[in-house]
Amino acid sequence: MLPSRPPFRRHARAATRTPSPGSARTPSRGTSRLRRALRASAVLLLAVAATLAPASAAQASAPSSGWNDYTCRPSAAHPRPVVLVHGTFGNSVDNWLSLAPYLVRRGYCVFSLDYGQLPGVPFFHGLGPIAASAGQLDTYVDQVLAATGAAEVDLVGHSQGGMMPRHYLKFLGGADKVNALVGIAPDNHGTTLLGLAELLPYFPGAADLLSAKTPGLADQVAGSPFLQKLNEGGDTVPGVRYTVIATKYEEVVTPYRSQFLDGPGVRNVLLQDLCPLDFSEHVAIGLLDRIAYHEVVNALDPAHATPTTCASVVG
Repeated sequence: MLPSRPPFRRHARAATRTPSPGSARTPSRGTSRLRRALRASAVLLLAVAATLAPASAAQASAPSSGWNDYTCRPSAAHPRPVVLVHGTFGNSVDNWLSLAPYLVRRGYCVFSLDYGQLPGVPFFHGLGPIAASAGQLDTYVDQVLAATGAAEVDLVGHSQGGMMPRHYLKFLGGADKVNALVGIAPDNHGTTLLGLAELLPYFPGAADLLSAKTPGLADQVAGSPFLQKLNEGGDTVPGVRYTVIATKYEEVVTPYRSQFLDGPGVRNVLLQDLCPLDFSEHVAIGLLDRIAYHEVVNALDPAHATPTTCASVVG
């Protein structure tokens, strides 16, 4: 389920976390609180502005049906269905309540799957072995291609959902079925268990899972056997376009530049290079950030990409 409090609220990093080299002097507690308040206020204003923005003519003429509509047929303008891949502790609905309608209004056929379920654990998914989750994605993509008649899909994933598909592309033949992978705050080179624990305040009840057997968490820890295998021989595979969208206010996958990929066909994007007023952190960038969403659309249709700025929040 979605958190009861606003997902854009930042939490202070644990005192034991070591600052990255070259980082600024540690601010005072009062300064940190002020900065967090300003960031939260700015994100709130962006979100409110988005809800008040008038629909464009293109949006008004776009399909009004929701996502996971298996009668949807890709158009000439958007010939590939978009498969959304949720993050750790997420699910196929809650992670995409903003982005899925955003894409549907722009004429895309949009689908989302649940993966990484643990027996007896409802709602909180993405916790099973990541290699097995990639197998679930493989099956789901085949279902979407069969239903829509398309030759390829585009994948858009948040957090683990931006990293896990790389296993599918590299080891399960996914590169033949995927045109592009767009990762929103993906943990491509891992994080720490402490970093994953930063997610817990957003998902009431999820803390209990840390004491259970959760291979999906262990696989995401930097240096895990899963990540070593995934990143051996290079970050990418031929024939797929990769986009990574990151925020410098990241507090789960740190340092934020560890999200970026190396290789041909890669575009790494830092939100604050496009809009310095965007203060989204790990959760907000996936759940409500329209500036990030504008970059997602640019990645899905680079031939018609338009500049992403702070004004993209009302686009």
